[in-house]
Amino acid sequence: MVKEAHADLSRRERQIMDIVYRHGKSTAAEVLDELPDPPGYSAVRALLRLLENKGHLTHEQDGTRYVYVPTLSRDKARRSALKQLVKTFFDGSSASAVAALLDISGPEISEEELDRLAKMIDQAKREGR
Repeated sequence: MVKEAHADLSRRERQIMDIVYRHGKSTAAEVLDELPDPPGYSAVRALLRLLENKGHLTHEQDGTRYVYVPTLSRDKARRSALKQLVKTFFDGSSASAVAALLDISGPEISEEELDRLAKMIDQAKREGR
């Protein structure tokens, strides 16, 4: 059973999960090709097995190759990781997290994005969230 997506992962395991999510599914060789400062092929296979044992990946057999697939959709994993980030770094305060995002976005955030955020806040108020 997956606890919080990415919450119990090492830096290297998160890198692997990011690659698999980006492609939807990946072989050990494909992961190895995209990892920064990659370890050996055997180490990548061991990490993929570990991620499977932790419940983050499953595999399908394609001939002699294993093709690894995430057990959670990217959206569910993203929400879970964000929830953990807000809990860890912002004491559970979504408002503090949004304020920090707005602060680091600076002038790069467009009027359209600000309008979209304002509409989302208005909708959340109407829904009593």
